[in-house]
Amino acid sequence: MDYKMFRVINQLAGRYSSLDLLLILISKKIRYVFMFILIFMWFRNYLQRKVILYAVISAAFTLVINTLIKCFYFKPRPFIKHRVGILIPSKMDSSFLSKHTLLTFAVSTSIFLHKRVLGSVMWGLSLLTGFSRIWLGHHYPSDIIRSIFIGSLTSVIIDKFACFLKRLNRKIKAVSCSKI
Repeated sequence: MDYKMFRVINQLAGRYSSLDLLLILISKKIRYVFMFILIFMWFRNYLQRKVILYAVISAAFTLVINTLIKCFYFKPRPFIKHRVGILIPSKMDSSFLSKHTLLTFAVSTSIFLHKRVLGSVMWGLSLLTGFSRIWLGHHYPSDIIRSIFIGSLTSVIIDKFACFLKRLNRKIKAVSCSKI
């Protein structure tokens, strides 16, 4: 089933040169758009800095998760097991997880939790990134879906943990102030 879904998407690669170029551009350069957005948010408003901090922490955790999974699990990329259309060269490492998709979803979910409109736009770009990885022949759809889940879940956990720490800090301050 995973390979069938992959073929439905990947068989179109190489047939539409403008679409190929767009998806190659998204796959290779979207990280710069995300970095620009984070830098712009950092300098635009002091209150948004915590959101950027959460996004960076989430991205770092997803990189750790990706590294750990790739140390213990190997899934051959589609172009290794099958004859598929591949538009740009790729590493020969494990297909599971997609680092591009993990990182974009970690960042966009962190932004979405605090800035719905901007986060929604970033989520759309993240979905295009995941789609582009299938189109280019580098990942199976299940790799992308699992990467979306893990990247987003990591961001939600980081955000909830930060809220927990804030509440805990307020309680500690309240207790210490009442003893004075």
